[in-house]
Amino acid sequence: MALLTLLDAELAHGDVPLLDRAQLTLLAGERLGLIGRNGSGKSSLLQVIAGRATLDAGELQRRDGLAVVLVDQEPELPAAPTLQDSLLLRGHVPALADERRRWQVQARLAEYLQRLGVDGSLRPATASGGERKRAALALAFALEPDLLLLDEPTNHLDIGAIERLEDLVLRTPAAIVITHDRRFLDRVATRIVELDRGVLRSYPGNFAAYEQRKDEELAAEAIARRKFDKFWAQEEAWIRQGIEARRTRNEGRVARLQALRRQRQARREQQGQVKLALDAGGRSGKLVAELEHVGKGFDGKTVVRDLSVTLMRGDRLALVGPNGAGKSTLLKLIVGTLAPDSGRIRRGTQLTVAYFDQLRARLDPEKTVAETIAPGSDWIEVAGVRKHVMSYLGDFLFPPRRATAPVRTLSGGERNRLLLARLFAQPANLLVLDEPTNDLDIDTLELLEDTLQGYTGTLLLVSHDRAFLDAIATQTLAPEGDGRWREYVGGYSDWLAQRPAAAPAPAAAAAAAPAAPRERSARKLSYKEQRELDALPSEIEALEAEQQALGTRMHAAEYHATAPAQMAADAQRTSELEALLHGKLMRWTELEEKAKEAAAR
Repeated sequence: MALLTLLDAELAHGDVPLLDRAQLTLLAGERLGLIGRNGSGKSSLLQVIAGRATLDAGELQRRDGLAVVLVDQEPELPAAPTLQDSLLLRGHVPALADERRRWQVQARLAEYLQRLGVDGSLRPATASGGERKRAALALAFALEPDLLLLDEPTNHLDIGAIERLEDLVLRTPAAIVITHDRRFLDRVATRIVELDRGVLRSYPGNFAAYEQRKDEELAAEAIARRKFDKFWAQEEAWIRQGIEARRTRNEGRVARLQALRRQRQARREQQGQVKLALDAGGRSGKLVAELEHVGKGFDGKTVVRDLSVTLMRGDRLALVGPNGAGKSTLLKLIVGTLAPDSGRIRRGTQLTVAYFDQLRARLDPEKTVAETIAPGSDWIEVAGVRKHVMSYLGDFLFPPRRATAPVRTLSGGERNRLLLARLFAQPANLLVLDEPTNDLDIDTLELLEDTLQGYTGTLLLVSHDRAFLDAIATQTLAPEGDGRWREYVGGYSDWLAQRPAAAPAPAAAAAAAPAAPRERSARKLSYKEQRELDALPSEIEALEAEQQALGTRMHAAEYHATAPAQMAADAQRTSELEALLHGKLMRWTELEEKAKEAAAR
């Protein structure tokens, strides 16, 4: 059953069309991942669906009585004594006529605040961006809408909170989510909808399936355009022939050429790619930083305890953990902007540092974009090449009219691009990136990955984007609880695979105390355990085969027509298979180790 339908939708911002006769149908049980370039109109589309904005032309049809809740990218919470009171005002819960319904929403709100790790007694004015975002999400789930709209819900959330959010979204009746988090889309989305040059294009399946089909589509589109341009060039050459040819020319052919010209002029080219290039400058010394038994605390709370780690030239160190664990503190300790309370930090020679600040504190809101890049000059030198500032800003998709605009008028994505433009304009052999992926569209994010993979300097990285961490990091520093940190080889997925079985989940890692090591029994496997060990490989193989078959069916082109109940059952079975496989693999590892220990005695 269709929850909503867009018919020939048109919407423009100034002279830029955001929706150009766009079409969309959303069925019950679907979870759409809405993707597209920054500024393409994704947030505006959610505003229309939520009823906060209207189309310039076309029609939006919604099922009668459809309950829709939108969580904005930066939620605004009204003033109130506590965060929970503010949410109830924002949700108009006290105004509900049904007293029983009002109390149900209040009870569910308290439950979801707890699930998402938010203290409802906080004052809204003192709440962090992450706390405000999680609070707004808690209210959205408490209201139990038929359709949940989420605009960049993973911004400001740590990995544990993102994973809990994924679990909650999987249980919603229907959802449309704008996000650049590819791992989130792979787990949650049943269909990807791309907003590109005013047109909505649907791709069944998750983000991985979309990437494969999009590559094929772009290749076919490029071939079609080359054929069109070749034919158009031939027609232009024909009409420019000599006088004799013009006397005998076919009027129908002239009319066709005029139509080709109009078509070529009206064709909106795909938006350009951001052009990123990093200058690593001069080589630093082989040693970048060495921390020996370092400790640091604030207001009686220890965030770093007895940490010893060595950073060498060319390392790409990722810091993971929940908000408040101390990741930004560790960055400042390593680069020397913060002194330790105890221990010793030795830094290498010839270090030139470039720092990407997650709070954008280094941007002057009153300066223009061009002044931010090249104060007092129209030229900038990048990697030994002198470029005009307008040309350089064009590489980061800033047209001339935006280059002269003040920083305060920029969107979140534009500010991130401006920070990257300024960061990459300076040579640096130690690059510090604190949450660089927030507000970046997926194309720019993937290009940033490619650029960083070719960077020859040393990289310190804090990010909650799991796919980004896996693509970039060579080692990971993770909290073990009580201010203790431990280094692991590889990225986020490698950390998950290597961390001790007793280690706390990502969401609780900062608060949980380290578990005492469990003594393993060295006794021989029992008859029952041996039979279980022998059967486990075939059981795991059968579960993996079912998982693969289910994934193939869910990613098929016709899957969007599946009944909502079946979609829900498939999603539930997917989660069950993941849990079963994890449990079987852990049990197999445990029994194998026990058998080896017994054999070694």
